[in-house]
Amino acid sequence: MTLIQILIVVFSLFAMMRTFRQFKKGKLTLAFLFAWLLFWLAVGTVVLLPKTTDILARFVGVGRGVDAIMYVSILGLFYAVFRLIVRIEEVEREITKLVRRLAVDSLEKKEK
Repeated sequence: MTLIQILIVVFSLFAMMRTFRQFKKGKLTLAFLFAWLLFWLAVGTVVLLPKTTDILARFVGVGRGVDAIMYVSILGLFYAVFRLIVRIEEVEREITKLVRRLAVDSLEKKEK
């Protein structure tokens, strides 16, 4: 086992522990707990058994497993950024509505 494999496996285990901790604090739902644990388990598996990515590469028609993982990772990251932007926009709209309502309520109190 190479040094990079050891480091990535250790980091994956660390990330799994942090995920459990966030779940216990109530910051993650059960669905997100399982999703993140599955992700970090997959990372550890791919690092320990790198030939497993060749199956994915053949399935999608890419020459090397690493290339397939990179393509899938980039697509996943772009989708995550898209979802974050949409969520931020929703939160900004909610804050704007709340501030407007508070301003109107404050003005109505002053008038009484």
